[in-house]
Amino acid sequence: MMQKPLILVTNDDGITAPGMRALIAVMKEIGDVVVVAPDSAQSGMGHAVTINNTLTLERVTIDSEIEKEYACSGTPVDCVKIALGQILDRKPDLCVSGVNHGSNSSINVIYSGTMSAALEAGMSGIPAIGFSLLDFSWNADFEQIKPFIKKITLEALKNGIPTDVVLNVNFPKLETKDIKGVRVCRQAKATWVENFDKRVSPHGKEYYWLKGEFVNQDKGEDTDEWALHNGYVSLVPVHFDMTAHQVIKRINSWDL
Repeated sequence: MMQKPLILVTNDDGITAPGMRALIAVMKEIGDVVVVAPDSAQSGMGHAVTINNTLTLERVTIDSEIEKEYACSGTPVDCVKIALGQILDRKPDLCVSGVNHGSNSSINVIYSGTMSAALEAGMSGIPAIGFSLLDFSWNADFEQIKPFIKKITLEALKNGIPTDVVLNVNFPKLETKDIKGVRVCRQAKATWVENFDKRVSPHGKEYYWLKGEFVNQDKGEDTDEWALHNGYVSLVPVHFDMTAHQVIKRINSWDL
């Protein structure tokens, strides 16, 4: 018999997050699952790693069908690193991260702990996918997107993900019957317009609360933002080589 694929599952919302439990349920239908995830929420951590504190790793039993499930005190990237360095006895065939409670489309991919975990796996030569749902609610309905998660995962395992590329998949907040399909997109050019709300604590100490508005400056119909707002699942191939290759020649013309 053929060996089942080994799938590493992680996230940034914490090991008990409903989005992650939904992702695990789908992955169990596909392969052998190992879970290593933060023991608490780590949203917005980006590619942070723990270097000035110790890491703890606790074996837990949340799903009795999973032999190896661990809660880590670190970031999503820490979880991938420690999974590869201490837990797994062979390289996984796939790493999936999520399902994130909230969007990781457009510029959000930079800040995302969900996507950074997937990128860390990709940097280690492991095919990886980050999944996110445009619903920040803890009680979001993840049942609606399970068929799409399974289809995308099976296609990735069958066809392979190109070297040095990670897939960023975002789902609109719609029922399965209302999702029009999957569109392969580019990342929309968008940004956060931010400001800080200055406040004073009851003890008289000043503090700040970050606020912001997401502004999409991109009118293209080939972007993730367009796809999501028009009822499609967006799939963006993300390349973690951040070199702006197209401007190397221009900068070489400088008198350096």
